[in-house]
Amino acid sequence: MNVVCLDLEGVLVPEIWIAFAEATGIEELKKTTRDEPDYDVLMNYRIDILREHGLGLEQIQEVIRGIDPMPGAKEFLDRLKPHAQVIIISDTFSQFAGPLMEKLGWPTIFCNELAVAGDGAIEGYRMRCPETKLTTVNALHEAGLDTIASGDSYNDVGMILNSKAGFFFRTTDALKAEYPDVPAFEGYDELFDAIMAAL
Repeated sequence: MNVVCLDLEGVLVPEIWIAFAEATGIEELKKTTRDEPDYDVLMNYRIDILREHGLGLEQIQEVIRGIDPMPGAKEFLDRLKPHAQVIIISDTFSQFAGPLMEKLGWPTIFCNELAVAGDGAIEGYRMRCPETKLTTVNALHEAGLDTIASGDSYNDVGMILNSKAGFFFRTTDALKAEYPDVPAFEGYDELFDAIMAAL
Protein backbone atom coordinates (compact mmCIF):
# COMPACT_ATOMS: atom_id res chain seq x y z
CA MET A 1 0.00 0.00 0.00
CA ASN A 2 1.23 3.46 -0.89
CA VAL A 3 0.92 6.64 1.13
CA VAL A 4 1.55 10.00 -0.53
CA CYS A 5 3.22 12.39 1.93
CA LEU A 6 2.95 16.06 1.08
CA ASP A 7 4.35 19.18 2.67
CA LEU A 8 1.76 21.89 3.34
CA GLU A 9 3.26 25.37 3.03
CA GLY A 10 4.76 26.12 -0.37
CA VAL A 11 3.10 23.02 -1.85
CA LEU A 12 -0.62 23.37 -1.09
CA VAL A 13 -0.95 26.73 0.63
CA PRO A 14 1.18 29.89 0.67
CA GLU A 15 3.79 30.25 3.41
CA ILE A 16 1.97 31.33 6.58
CA TRP A 17 4.90 33.27 8.00
CA ILE A 18 5.42 35.18 4.75
CA ALA A 19 1.71 36.11 4.70
CA PHE A 20 1.99 37.25 8.31
CA ALA A 21 5.17 39.22 7.54
CA GLU A 22 3.37 41.00 4.69
CA ALA A 23 0.31 41.72 6.87
CA THR A 24 2.42 43.19 9.69
CA GLY A 25 5.21 44.74 7.63
CA ILE A 26 7.84 42.81 9.63
CA GLU A 27 10.30 41.79 6.90
CA GLU A 28 12.34 39.54 9.22
CA LEU A 29 9.42 37.11 9.46
CA LYS A 30 9.75 36.27 5.77
CA LYS A 31 12.57 33.83 6.58
CA THR A 32 11.37 30.21 6.12
CA THR A 33 12.78 26.68 6.00
CA ARG A 34 13.88 27.48 2.46
CA ASP A 35 16.38 29.91 4.01
CA GLU A 36 17.19 28.30 7.38
CA PRO A 37 17.66 24.51 7.47
CA ASP A 38 17.71 24.35 11.30
CA TYR A 39 14.04 24.50 12.33
CA ASP A 40 14.80 25.14 16.00
CA VAL A 41 16.93 28.17 15.10
CA LEU A 42 14.19 29.45 12.80
CA MET A 43 11.32 29.05 15.30
CA ASN A 44 13.20 30.66 18.18
CA TYR A 45 14.06 33.55 15.85
CA ARG A 46 10.35 33.94 14.99
CA ILE A 47 9.22 33.74 18.61
CA ASP A 48 11.74 36.41 19.62
CA ILE A 49 10.42 38.74 16.89
CA LEU A 50 6.79 38.16 17.93
CA ARG A 51 7.69 38.93 21.55
CA GLU A 52 9.55 42.07 20.50
CA HIS A 53 6.49 43.35 18.61
CA GLY A 54 3.89 42.23 21.16
CA LEU A 55 2.21 39.86 18.70
CA GLY A 56 0.65 36.50 19.52
CA LEU A 57 -1.47 33.63 18.29
CA GLU A 58 -4.65 35.65 17.75
CA GLN A 59 -2.99 38.01 15.26
CA ILE A 60 -1.48 35.10 13.32
CA GLN A 61 -4.77 33.19 13.22
CA GLU A 62 -6.53 36.28 11.88
CA VAL A 63 -4.10 36.36 8.94
CA ILE A 64 -4.43 32.59 8.39
CA ARG A 65 -8.22 32.89 8.05
CA GLY A 66 -7.59 35.06 4.99
CA ILE A 67 -5.18 32.61 3.31
CA ASP A 68 -6.55 30.49 0.48
CA PRO A 69 -4.96 27.32 -0.92
CA MET A 70 -2.78 27.79 -3.97
CA PRO A 71 -4.82 27.75 -7.19
CA GLY A 72 -5.40 24.11 -8.15
CA ALA A 73 -4.26 22.63 -4.80
CA LYS A 74 -7.64 21.32 -3.65
CA GLU A 75 -8.39 19.93 -7.10
CA PHE A 76 -4.98 18.20 -7.06
CA LEU A 77 -5.76 16.57 -3.70
CA ASP A 78 -9.23 15.55 -4.89
CA ARG A 79 -7.71 13.87 -7.96
CA LEU A 80 -5.10 12.09 -5.85
CA LYS A 81 -7.30 10.70 -3.06
CA PRO A 82 -8.99 7.93 -5.10
CA HIS A 83 -5.57 6.50 -6.01
CA ALA A 84 -3.69 6.52 -2.68
CA GLN A 85 -3.85 7.50 0.95
CA VAL A 86 -2.65 11.08 1.35
CA ILE A 87 -1.11 12.55 4.50
CA ILE A 88 0.08 16.11 4.86
CA ILE A 89 3.23 16.10 7.00
CA SER A 90 3.99 19.62 8.06
CA ASP A 91 6.15 21.48 10.54
CA THR A 92 3.30 23.93 11.04
CA PHE A 93 1.14 23.84 14.17
CA SER A 94 -2.31 22.54 15.02
CA GLN A 95 -3.32 26.08 16.06
CA PHE A 96 -2.57 27.25 12.50
CA ALA A 97 -3.87 24.31 10.46
CA GLY A 98 -7.65 24.24 11.02
CA PRO A 99 -8.86 26.95 8.61
CA LEU A 100 -6.48 25.71 5.92
CA MET A 101 -7.57 22.07 6.26
CA GLU A 102 -11.20 23.14 5.93
CA LYS A 103 -10.44 24.89 2.65
CA LEU A 104 -8.55 21.81 1.40
CA GLY A 105 -11.43 19.43 2.17
CA TRP A 106 -10.14 18.18 5.56
CA PRO A 107 -7.20 15.99 4.51
CA THR A 108 -5.25 14.18 7.24
CA ILE A 109 -2.44 16.30 8.64
CA PHE A 110 0.40 15.46 11.03
CA CYS A 111 1.82 18.65 12.52
CA ASN A 112 3.18 20.14 15.73
CA GLU A 113 1.88 22.15 18.69
CA LEU A 114 2.55 25.67 19.93
CA ALA A 115 2.98 26.46 23.61
CA VAL A 116 0.69 29.46 24.14
CA ALA A 117 0.35 31.55 27.31
CA GLY A 118 -3.00 32.61 28.72
CA ASP A 119 -2.66 36.02 27.08
CA GLY A 120 -2.07 34.43 23.65
CA ALA A 121 1.70 35.00 23.57
CA ILE A 122 3.61 32.21 21.85
CA GLU A 123 6.13 30.93 24.37
CA GLY A 124 7.55 27.96 22.49
CA TYR A 125 6.60 24.88 20.54
CA ARG A 126 6.53 21.09 20.76
CA MET A 127 7.54 18.91 17.84
CA ARG A 128 5.76 15.54 17.58
CA CYS A 129 9.14 13.83 17.31
CA PRO A 130 12.69 14.68 16.18
CA GLU A 131 13.02 15.24 12.41
CA THR A 132 9.26 14.99 12.15
CA LYS A 133 8.96 14.39 8.41
CA LEU A 134 11.73 11.80 8.08
CA THR A 135 10.67 10.05 11.31
CA THR A 136 7.06 9.87 10.14
CA VAL A 137 8.00 8.42 6.75
CA ASN A 138 10.26 5.84 8.41
CA ALA A 139 7.44 4.89 10.81
CA LEU A 140 5.12 4.36 7.83
CA HIS A 141 7.75 2.10 6.27
CA GLU A 142 7.96 0.10 9.51
CA ALA A 143 4.18 -0.30 9.34
CA GLY A 144 4.60 -1.98 5.93
CA LEU A 145 3.69 1.01 3.76
CA ASP A 146 5.55 2.55 0.83
CA THR A 147 5.76 6.33 0.66
CA ILE A 148 5.90 8.85 -2.16
CA ALA A 149 6.82 12.33 -0.95
CA SER A 150 6.89 15.90 -2.19
CA GLY A 151 7.94 19.18 -0.63
CA ASP A 152 9.72 22.44 -1.34
CA SER A 153 12.17 23.09 1.51
CA TYR A 154 15.20 21.80 3.39
CA ASN A 155 13.01 20.18 6.04
CA ASP A 156 11.38 18.05 3.30
CA VAL A 157 14.62 16.57 1.95
CA GLY A 158 14.76 13.66 4.42
CA MET A 159 11.28 12.38 3.59
CA ILE A 160 11.85 12.91 -0.14
CA LEU A 161 15.16 11.01 -0.25
CA ASN A 162 13.91 8.16 1.95
CA SER A 163 10.67 7.50 0.05
CA LYS A 164 10.09 5.08 -2.81
CA ALA A 165 9.79 8.17 -5.00
CA GLY A 166 10.28 11.80 -4.09
CA PHE A 167 9.81 15.13 -5.82
CA PHE A 168 10.46 18.80 -5.24
CA PHE A 169 7.54 21.13 -5.92
CA ARG A 170 8.10 24.82 -6.63
CA THR A 171 11.40 24.69 -4.78
CA THR A 172 14.41 26.99 -4.89
CA ASP A 173 17.24 26.95 -7.43
CA ALA A 174 19.62 26.27 -4.53
CA LEU A 175 17.84 23.05 -3.56
CA LYS A 176 17.61 21.93 -7.19
CA ALA A 177 21.37 22.45 -7.52
CA GLU A 178 22.11 20.68 -4.24
CA TYR A 179 19.92 17.66 -5.10
CA PRO A 180 20.04 17.38 -8.90
CA ASP A 181 18.74 13.79 -8.87
CA VAL A 182 15.40 14.79 -7.33
CA PRO A 183 12.83 15.63 -10.03
CA ALA A 184 11.46 19.13 -9.57
CA PHE A 185 8.04 20.26 -10.80
CA GLU A 186 6.25 23.59 -11.00
CA GLY A 187 2.68 22.50 -11.78
CA TYR A 188 0.15 20.19 -10.15
CA ASP A 189 -0.51 18.25 -13.35
CA GLU A 190 3.21 17.37 -13.62
CA LEU A 191 3.35 16.36 -9.96
CA PHE A 192 0.16 14.29 -10.26
CA ASP A 193 1.55 12.44 -13.29
CA ALA A 194 4.85 11.75 -11.50
CA ILE A 195 3.02 10.39 -8.43
CA MET A 196 0.76 8.23 -10.59
CA ALA A 197 3.81 6.81 -12.40
CA ALA A 198 5.39 6.00 -9.02
CA LEU A 199 2.19 4.30 -7.87
